[in-house]
Amino acid sequence: MPRVYISIGSNMSDPVKQVRRGVDVLRFFGEVAAVSPFYRSKPWGTVTDQPDFINAVVALDTDRPPRELLNALKAEEVRLGRTSGERWGPRAIDFDILIYGDETVDEYDLRIPHPRMNERAFVLVPLADLDARYSEVRDALTAEELSSVAPLGATKRV
Repeated sequence: MPRVYISIGSNMSDPVKQVRRGVDVLRFFGEVAAVSPFYRSKPWGTVTDQPDFINAVVALDTDRPPRELLNALKAEEVRLGRTSGERWGPRAIDFDILIYGDETVDEYDLRIPHPRMNERAFVLVPLADLDARYSEVRDALTAEELSSVAPLGATKRV
């Protein structure tokens, strides 16, 4: 069974509760091998005038193929309250497949490894907590990028 890393994020409808629900949902798709600490992060992208996000990464061992897993995750986003909206805007829940074992997928709506994960501190910080192979990429981010992510309950990244 491949090891899959999935990021979860929320900044609406009690984000901590939403991310916890997201972790629970993933248990239906395989074995949750590990969950990173939760992090508070500043909005990323073109829409920065919105509440901070709560983010985590989950290591999931699953036999679901990438496309089937993506479809199931998108259905769960809707079930958990996600609605269509502005790209990079506020959201009740967001699942992103970051890594799927050693597989590479390049389809119009599914790219694995995730094409922007190496630019996002809110992904790399919790991912490196679970897999040391990503520590070097995380550590290559600027101090400003890294300061946009803090352990939940902390005022700054330690």
